Order: sequence, then C-alpha cells, then structure tokens
Amino acid sequence: MEGLGFRLRAEASLTTLTSDVIKSSAIEGSLLDAAQVRSSIARRLGLGFGDNVKASRDVEGVVEMMLDATQKYAEPLTAERLFGWHASLFPTSRSGMRRITVGTWRPADIGAMQVVSGPMGRERVHFEAPTADRLEHEVSVFLDWFETTKGIDPVLKAGVAHFWFVTIHPFEDGNGRISRAIADMALARAEGTIERFYSMSTQIEAEKNEYYLNLERSQKGGVDITSWLEWFLACLGRAVAGAEAGLASVLRKAKVWEQINSQSQVNERQRKVINRLLDGFEGKLSTSKYAKLAKCSGDTALRDIKILLDRGILIQDQGGGRNTSYRLVEPDGQY
Repeated sequence: MEGLGFRLRAEASLTTLTSDVIKSSAIEGSLLDAAQVRSSIARRLGLGFGDNVKASRDVEGVVEMMLDATQKYAEPLTAERLFGWHASLFPTSRSGMRRITVGTWRPADIGAMQVVSGPMGRERVHFEAPTADRLEHEVSVFLDWFETTKGIDPVLKAGVAHFWFVTIHPFEDGNGRISRAIADMALARAEGTIERFYSMSTQIEAEKNEYYLNLERSQKGGVDITSWLEWFLACLGRAVAGAEAGLASVLRKAKVWEQINSQSQVNERQRKVINRLLDGFEGKLSTSKYAKLAKCSGDTALRDIKILLDRGILIQDQGGGRNTSYRLVEPDGQY
C-alpha cells in the first residue's frame, strides 16, 4: 500500500472505512446508505474525492464513533468517551420505535439484559449480562485493563477487549457496534497508524453465524476464552487476506496509472475522463460523453480520444458510426 502514493492510499482507506461502518451496522440488522457513509467519512477526513451526498443523523453518528475510535486511537478510552459514542449511535434516543436510555449505562428498571431466541413462552436464554448495579464497577475494571500497556500482545488484546465489553453489555442497545469499535481501536494501536486497509467488521458480517456461535460458547464456558481468541485471530487473518479483493478497484486504478505514466503524459481532460472510467463509469464512453465529462467541444474530445487510442490507453469497441464507443485497455499483470 505504501507504493500507491497519498491519494490512492487515502482512497483505499476511505473504501475500507466505508465498508467497516456499513458492515458493523449490518451485523445488527441496520442497513446504512453506502453513498451517505462514504460522503460523511470523506468530508470528516478532508478528502476532496468523496461523493457530495447529505448524510442522515444516524449515518453521521455511526461514522463519528468509528472515526473517533480509529483516528484518535491513542487517546484514552474512558466512560465519558463511551457515553459519547453511544449518544452518537442513537441521536434521537430511540432504537427503532423504542425509546432507550442514551449516554449512560442501562438502568435497573429495564430488568435483566438477556440474549434470547425462540417463540414466546419457550424462549431460550443464550446469555445474561451482569445486573445494572454492577456495571459501573465492571466497566471501570475493563477500562483500567484496556489502558494498561503491559502483559498482553496488542492483537490478542483486541480480541479480549471485544469479548469482554460485549459480555458486560453495559448499554441498553448498541453494545455489539461499540465492542467492534473498541476492537478496531485496539488493532489501530497495535499497528500504530490511522490508515485502514482491511475491515474486521466486513469479515465478521460474512461469518455472522460463526461469530455469534463462538461468542455464545465462550460466554457460557467460564473464564477460559481460548476458543474465542482462536476464532477472532482466524477471522482477522481472513480479513487481511481478503483486503486485496475488497480494494481491487483501487489497486486496478494504481496499475492503470502506473502503466499510463510509464508511457507518456496525459492532459487534464484526459486524466479526468480516465479517472471517471476507473471509478465505475456507467454505460459506454462515446465522443459526446467524453465532451460532456471533460467540458470541451466534440472536436477536442475526438482529438483527445485519438491520442489515447494511439497510445494504447483506450480501445474501440466493435461497431461504428453513431454507436462508436471506447473502453480502457486493462493493464498487464496483477498486483
């Protein structure tokens, strides 16, 4: 990734963070608009190439929490910071149609916090979290441990932190998303960088059934969480291994530009159109569409296209006349 240059690295990180936010919410059954998420992240990071789409309050809140966790990973994790994350997740103090307590630990009057399944009257309790009167102490112990830098490998710490926080289950809702943000924060500390090129939440969402199964097994099995950590590390490995597939479009763009720049320079109109083709241009490129994208005359568009054809950057599709269209020549080799 270091070889891509700043803009492509930033684009790769934007793609990863967008996926992370969307998939972490999807695990809990909440579907976010991808364009809104991408636009919100790009604006907050000061990137000029994100889509200018207005994001909803829900999207802005989830993005705010995720960026606070991963971009400010070195700052201490405190109860007040967790309260801020929780308030960001639920800006209207509602989870769906239900009003919930926001920005503080779950109250005692809501009763036991249980994870259940099955029909009414025959419910199966998978897990019961600590009672409300124990939460302040339990979270305090967790936070003291989380800010201790000695005694545990930092990647293992991410797995333990995820499991520990979601087991305490201190909030009325949103515990899963916050526990994954805490794990991402711990992984960022382990790596010592704000750049994100793989998404743990994307991999967890792909393995959602195994994720919940391994959580349940370890929550019922006493204090030995080895099996959970084995699954967590294997999932992390698959997330890293799958990063290249997730960033395929960015890597393809890097390869195309490497090949173009090794041959000759292109003008700003040509560069703009090539980038649009690389970013998922819909339909086929014609002379008229080129002129519209580059904001130039049809004659200028035709000259630009001829130069790109001669240099082997574009190739003409079959057919001709009014239906003449062009596409990018795929780069040789693979990253």
